[in-house]
Amino acid sequence: MKRILVLFLLLACRRSSDPEGRRTPAGEIWLAPQRLEAQHVRIDSVGVAVFATRLDLPGRIAFDELQVAHVFSPVSGRIVNIDATPGQRVDKGAPLVELESPDVGAAVADVGKARSDLAAAQRELERQRKLVAQHASAQKELDQAENAYERARAELARAEQRALLLRGSGVDAVTQRIVLRAPIAGEVIFRAANPGTDIAGQSAGGPSPELFTLGSLDPIWAQADIPEAQLAKIKVGAGVQVRVVAYGDRTFPGEVEWISGALDPATRMARLRCTLRNPKRELLPEMYATVSVATAGHEALAIPRSAVVPVGDERTVFVQTGTTETGQIKLQRRRVLIGEAEGDLLAVRGGISPGDRIVVAGAADIHE
Repeated sequence: MKRILVLFLLLACRRSSDPEGRRTPAGEIWLAPQRLEAQHVRIDSVGVAVFATRLDLPGRIAFDELQVAHVFSPVSGRIVNIDATPGQRVDKGAPLVELESPDVGAAVADVGKARSDLAAAQRELERQRKLVAQHASAQKELDQAENAYERARAELARAEQRALLLRGSGVDAVTQRIVLRAPIAGEVIFRAANPGTDIAGQSAGGPSPELFTLGSLDPIWAQADIPEAQLAKIKVGAGVQVRVVAYGDRTFPGEVEWISGALDPATRMARLRCTLRNPKRELLPEMYATVSVATAGHEALAIPRSAVVPVGDERTVFVQTGTTETGQIKLQRRRVLIGEAEGDLLAVRGGISPGDRIVVAGAADIHE
């Protein structure tokens, strides 16, 4: 037992002494320049660097609203033919679906009836004007005739406008069929039309089913919600990296194009939008996404990753505190608080000061 105690004391004295036998102060390491060179230990001054942090926001992929169209039927009827299938690219004006509808014949008949009513109202107006001029009728009768004429003219304009809309869709008054055409060029994203199905049109007054969704998947939008507390950190033009679950860590680059001018009163969040290129149609609307936005950079003390030596849960660096009379380098282990990272650099929030000289390479090989 005594031998073990003596050996421990000798080792302790040996570790805490320099080659000339002088004791090293507690918490310091004295190393000769030759040893530093042999171990490839390099010492440099602590400087300042700019760190651009990123803010990860929950988001989703959505259609570019200027590149999407939802097709409904203006009339009620039965689907007799379908000309477009999901995934098909169509030009503007291309036929999508053909319907047989009694509303088509009714629209044509309405125009004829409105024209007849207008002609009758005009004749009555002219008759009342002559009678009033001959003092054979009261002014009241003329006023009523003028009102009836204006109502008939308005009804004809309404009937002709409706018929014009139907004719623009390819109406055939004889067969009472109407062809719905693509309002924009794009892909058929969604189709709910099936042959033989009876549908209610928008003119019926009730809900009308969406028959087709046409849109472009390139480009496509990424949208994200910004908490009120983080709103000041994000600016239009900031760089964006978008990730979706389907592609793991792969990112899709873009930049912030728009930030909403008001908060959602329910969530207390603002919304941002960026446009992403999607030539391979990999991003699909309604995908959940993580939108990583670059925030304004800030200056901080910076040290390389190689300078940090973990000790338990702490992060430490070796700081040069001076040299001995014999030329040995005095190093002191010091705990530091590490912040964000920028490439190989780490931001330091405390523990060292600007200008301090620390071991930036070979720190892991230094032992007390």
